[in-house]
Amino acid sequence: MTQLDEFVDIFELLGDWDQRYQYLIELGEKLPPMAEGRKVESNRVKACMSKVWIDASVENGVVSYSGDCDTSVIKGVLALLISLCEGLTAKQIQQLNMDEIFERLSLAEHLSPNRHVGVYAIFDLMQRKAAEADKHAHAA
Repeated sequence: MTQLDEFVDIFELLGDWDQRYQYLIELGEKLPPMAEGRKVESNRVKACMSKVWIDASVENGVVSYSGDCDTSVIKGVLALLISLCEGLTAKQIQQLNMDEIFERLSLAEHLSPNRHVGVYAIFDLMQRKAAEADKHAHAA
């Protein structure tokens, strides 16, 4: 069972979207704080209405993320995306399909079109940051 399967199961158990939003908010609250020094323009997701920052590092071939957001639901989505990428290599992260994630979690029907664009932009930056961190790790 993949991490995505686990989130799908949790969402199905929660039933209605009020409970799912609450779960996302709780995920966001558990996200470790991002160092203020990492909240720089190069780590900011530009296409998102919320202020979102994401950074990546690679250790032993595995990508780790730090991130933050100024809105609770999107911070929860960010935490969910970080969890989905936990323990993966940059190449594996490049192969993740955001459309599948959106479809399996029914996010498209429950996030506004602007939020939809923003979440895709978050994931796009996560993929780019993973590739950059991987390249940097191999150059060191």
